[in-house]
Amino acid sequence: MVTVQKLINEEGLRVDGRRLDELRPIRMEVGLLANADGSAYIEHGKNKIIVAVYGPKEAQPKHVSLHDRAVVRCRYHMAPFSTDERKSPAPSRREIEISKVVREALEPVIFTEYFPRSMIDIFIEVLQSDGGSRCAAITASSLALADAGIPLRDLVVGCAVGKVEGKLVLDPSDIEDKLGEADMPIAFIPVLGKISLLQMDGMFTEEEFIKALNMAKEACMKIYALQKQTLKEKYLQVEKEVRESLTLKE
Repeated sequence: MVTVQKLINEEGLRVDGRRLDELRPIRMEVGLLANADGSAYIEHGKNKIIVAVYGPKEAQPKHVSLHDRAVVRCRYHMAPFSTDERKSPAPSRREIEISKVVREALEPVIFTEYFPRSMIDIFIEVLQSDGGSRCAAITASSLALADAGIPLRDLVVGCAVGKVEGKLVLDPSDIEDKLGEADMPIAFIPVLGKISLLQMDGMFTEEEFIKALNMAKEACMKIYALQKQTLKEKYLQVEKEVRESLTLKE
């Protein structure tokens, strides 16, 4: 007899102990990589992702440049040890697809018109994956762009809502993503109030879709507050170090 794993218990708690509308723990940090123009690290649940941004810089090769704006390139890559089974280091179709959607989610907030004939490179390395890695990658990439000093209209936040055992769950983990009935990742631009990414795997009713979208937006605002706090802490620390350095010189 095959035992079917129950993902939501009688108390309404999920496998990891969260309630249906609860985010996983999130930790962010910026400015980790000295050799990148901007960098960020995020732990979102068990996801561990580091992002490096280079640019704006002269477009190479020349034929990829645009005369009126910067070209944004993005590479999303999962390390061979990031999943339970060893993954091939070669880029998969999924990684190529996620690279594309992450780039398209971020482009609307970048003032690319300020940097004609240049390019901005975003490198995303997933060190450990646990469901929702594309959303966490968008959140971290936005921080890395800000850390690089690239002018942005706003930060971009990623979050997903899934459907598990007929119930909507916020920020599904890997097992919920695999065994659930549906999954909807979004990228939200809070100041503009716009969605720059919306994908769906599975089926929602119209009522479920509207509720899921509102759940995701509300969660994005919580993550947005963490993003701003992370940037604020970094630059308050930089200011403190500069002041201490000037004091020592005096």
